[in-house]
Amino acid sequence: MTTPGISVLEGKYMVTMDLFPQQSKEFNQVHEFFEFLKQGRFATTKCKDCGSESFPPRILCPDCYSDNMEWVDWPTTGTVIEFTEEMVGVPLGFGKPPLVHALVDLDGKKTLFVRIINCAAGQLKAGDKVKLAVFDVDPVPQEVGRDIVEIQRVFYAFEPVS
Repeated sequence: MTTPGISVLEGKYMVTMDLFPQQSKEFNQVHEFFEFLKQGRFATTKCKDCGSESFPPRILCPDCYSDNMEWVDWPTTGTVIEFTEEMVGVPLGFGKPPLVHALVDLDGKKTLFVRIINCAAGQLKAGDKVKLAVFDVDPVPQEVGRDIVEIQRVFYAFEPVS
C-alpha cells in the first residue's frame, strides 16, 4: 500500500484543501515537533512547573498556563484498544480505503486516537501492536526573500508491527 498524501492536482498547491499544518518556524511555534518526527521521535511538550504533558504539543501549559515548557519523548509503539475502518466515503486526501483509526495505548504513557496506515481491511485487531510511521506529505510553497521555495513536510500515523 502507498502512504497517504494530498496530491489533487499535479503541480498545484490547493491551500483550501490542505489537511496538514504549516511546519516551518515562521508559521508554527511548535515546529520542533515535525523535526523530531523526521528523526523518528514522537515528542510532545511538558510543563516544567506542574509536570503536565499534553498532546498535541503546546506553547502554554493547558493546566497552569505557564510558558515554561520542555520537549519530552513519548513511546513510538503501542497497543490497539479499539479501532474503526471506513471503506466508503473516505475524504479527499486520505488515499484509498480503508481509512483506519484506532485508540492506541502508548505503552502505558498516554492513550491517543490515531490514524493507522499500511493496514488492509480486516487486518487490525484489538490487542495488536503498532508503531510510529512518519510519512511525507505534499510540500508547501513559502516565500523566502524574493524566491518561492517548497517546504518539505511530514506527518505521523501508526502502522501494524509486522
